Amino acid sequence: MSPDIGTRLRTTRQKHGLSQRALAKKSGISNATISLIESGKLNPSVAVLKKILDGVPMDLSTFFSDDDPQPEPAVFRSDELVAIASGKISFRQVGRDLSGKNVQILHEHYTPGASTGQSTLSHVGQEGGVIIRGHIELTLEGEKFILGPGDAYYFESSRPHRFRNIGTEECELVSACSPPSV
Repeated sequence: MSPDIGTRLRTTRQKHGLSQRALAKKSGISNATISLIESGKLNPSVAVLKKILDGVPMDLSTFFSDDDPQPEPAVFRSDELVAIASGKISFRQVGRDLSGKNVQILHEHYTPGASTGQSTLSHVGQEGGVIIRGHIELTLEGEKFILGPGDAYYFESSRPHRFRNIGTEECELVSACSPPSV
């Protein structure tokens, strides 16, 4: 076996934020088998490797395609942020591919009167943010908070919440959500 397969598998698993046990559970291949492949002591069949990669998920061609993987960027210029929503509310995300990531970071803009909707949001995780300019009304479990420049929030995302720009100027904030809500 080429030791490259084991190294590639370890790198792929780690890039997706999975332990050997987690990958074993997702793929249906034993933790011991994954460990042996990663250490170069076992040459997997194509079928076994495909089943392991299904747990990531990744196809065989992608697994073998990048002979010289480039490290992920650590710095993102303003024009490199990914627009994931635009209009009265604009969300620009730091980073393109959040698979295997633990945190989603957003640069948000709310025009006057814009809101996340009449209904409250509720999802798994935690979120927080800091208001850069303008004012936002955070409704959290029915209680309303008015936040201005320098103010911040941080709460369990399972608590019903919504955001609304109550000011006359655009509200800008930077937020983070864990796990990413992509």
